[in-house]
Amino acid sequence: MTTDAIRRTHDGIVGAVIAGGTALGYYVDPIWLLVPGVLGLVLVQSSLTGFCPLYFVLNRTCGADGSCGRSATPTR
Repeated sequence: MTTDAIRRTHDGIVGAVIAGGTALGYYVDPIWLLVPGVLGLVLVQSSLTGFCPLYFVLNRTCGADGSCGRSATPTR
């Protein structure tokens, strides 16, 4: 997986978690607003330290051939 594809995957996951946490906080219970709040703190921490937990997981699970968490060859 290319660096650009990993970055887009990261941005999509982060955006979905922020949107989902905000929607749950608005429609279900305000305690769900902790989800985007904690994610914001992780983003600030990663900008200061250079370590992003999501990039760590994506780099470990996504191979160079673009197979993220699945087999590169289809099974029958």
